[in-house]
Amino acid sequence: RINTNDNTPVIVHYEFVEGDQLEINFMPKGAGSENMGAIKMFSPAATKDDIADFIVNKVKEAGPNPCPPIILGIGIGGTFDYAPYLAKKALLRGAGERNKEKEIADFELYIMERVNKESGVGVQGLGGDTTALEVFIETFPCHIASLPVALNINCHAARHAKVIL
Repeated sequence: RINTNDNTPVIVHYEFVEGDQLEINFMPKGAGSENMGAIKMFSPAATKDDIADFIVNKVKEAGPNPCPPIILGIGIGGTFDYAPYLAKKALLRGAGERNKEKEIADFELYIMERVNKESGVGVQGLGGDTTALEVFIETFPCHIASLPVALNINCHAARHAKVIL
């Protein structure tokens, strides 16, 4: 492990899309929340409750470390390495910006309800029923024998910006 002492190098992800514009998203993250991320390779027979249980348990384990109240980014599908990318990408959404697919949007709200009801972490880890401010899910098709689920946690500050050139 080498620490550059200036938070570099940055990690850059990119996607090629149609059009003549360039969209740049920037999201600095502190290690308190970044270190609380997790991935699990589920059986394809896993249920939504299995996934929600995994998320709730990881939030409980994280406790006060990610500076709650938190925002959860969840990536479902793809591959072992792609699911965490989806989870982080999900964190670029703004408050209240639900997934466009109703079933996934409903699942976002279901997980948020369960985290707030069951984790007991609360603001700054002092207990209570407000642990998660938002839950965002991004999905991608995956192999029939696989179901990767990744969690990326953001602290309440949720700093990110977007510019279109």
